Amino acid sequence: MIYPIIPYGDPVLRKVAAPIELGSIDLIKLSEDMFETMYAASGVGLAAPQIGMDIRLFVVDGRPMNEGEKDEDVDQSLVGFKKVFVNPTIIEETGDEWGFEEGCLSIPGIRGEVYRPEYVKIHYWTEQGEERTDIFESLAARIIQHEYDHIEGILFTDHLNPVKKRLIKNKLSDITRGKVSVDYKMKLTR
Repeated sequence: MIYPIIPYGDPVLRKVAAPIELGSIDLIKLSEDMFETMYAASGVGLAAPQIGMDIRLFVVDGRPMNEGEKDEDVDQSLVGFKKVFVNPTIIEETGDEWGFEEGCLSIPGIRGEVYRPEYVKIHYWTEQGEERTDIFESLAARIIQHEYDHIEGILFTDHLNPVKKRLIKNKLSDITRGKVSVDYKMKLTR
């Protein structure tokens, strides 16, 4: 099932999401639906608040970012990088902060350079209920940090410098008012 993406301005995107009681919902089915929704919108990550669910869950699949790249340009952190994170907790973010232009399915048409640490250590459960603690690096770490921000009520635009924030203010207002054109299912208010 493909869910509509919740746009910038919806209060659910600013809430700290609630922990999931394991066994209370079908995490496998929900994860499959979230992957289907993400792929339909050409995304590489999707957090539950972006489909209107106030729960601590996100899915990632960074593999498409390597498609079409020459062998020497393939980001090794994205090879086989398709995962579900249930009730995640970032334990540590380390390494040099580096900039990368990020976007968001809930904020279409806007991109901006965000600086994040190179490594992330994260504790989480899989959709099958397996408890894990892993370290990710490079673009995989960035995707996780971006999606983790969503379940903390933080958007990538919060990380932008003040000048960039002023430049996108009107576009953000348009998205809030439903004045946006996307080629995927979005819950727009008019």
